[in-house]
Amino acid sequence: MSLPPPSPHRVEIEHLVRRAIYQRLGRTLPRRALAPNPLLVNISARHCHLSPDAVEALFGHGAKLTPMKWLYQKDQFAAKETVTLIGPRSRVISNLRILGPCRDFNQIELALTDSISLGFDVPIRASGNIAGTPNCMLMGPAGFFEMKAGVIRAAPHVHMNPDDAAFYGVKNGDYMRLRVGGPCATTFDRLLVRVHPDFKLEVHIDTDEGNACALQPDTPVELLK
Repeated sequence: MSLPPPSPHRVEIEHLVRRAIYQRLGRTLPRRALAPNPLLVNISARHCHLSPDAVEALFGHGAKLTPMKWLYQKDQFAAKETVTLIGPRSRVISNLRILGPCRDFNQIELALTDSISLGFDVPIRASGNIAGTPNCMLMGPAGFFEMKAGVIRAAPHVHMNPDDAAFYGVKNGDYMRLRVGGPCATTFDRLLVRVHPDFKLEVHIDTDEGNACALQPDTPVELLK
C-alpha cells in the first residue's frame, strides 16, 4: 500500500496566510513574507542512504525500500527498513533508519556524539563527498554489507531552489549564516548552500546542533548572507 501524497507543511500554509493578511490590510510585506518560499529548519537525525545493491545484500534479492513517511524535500521518504551499524571495536547502533529513494552511493550520516560513542573519527563533509571517509559494516535481516567509505558528519546546509538563491543573492556552494533565536540563541556561520530546481527551502542541522540551540517548531530563525 503506497503512502498518500504529502500534505502542505505548516510553514507553507503560514507563509500564504501571512501574505494574504498583509495584502488585505494594505500593509508593506516584511522581508520574510517577500521571500518566494518559507524557511524551515529541521533536525536531521542519524540515518543512511543506500544503493540498490546494498539494499538487496541487506534485505534479500529483489528487495526495495518501503516508504513509511514523506520528508519535506520532493519525493524523499523515511523507509520502514532499518539496519544495524557496526562500528570500531564492535560497537553498534541498532535501527538506523534508511532514507529513500536509493542513491548511487552509500552514506551514513552521524552526529558527533554518535561517532564518539561508536569510536569513529568522522569528518564534516557535504553529502556525496565521501572519499577518504571511514568504512563500516551494516547488518540487515538477510546479510551483511561492507562499506569501504561513507561515514560522515553532514555539514550544516540549506536546500534551496533557484528562486530562493536569487532572493538571497547566493549560488550553489556558497556559505550563509543561520540565526536561531530563543533562549539558547546562536548563529551558525558556515551553512553550505545547495541549489537545485527540485529543492524546497530547508535547513538541515544534526541532533547535536539542534539540541545546542534548543530548536523548537516555533523558534525564530533567519537566513543571512
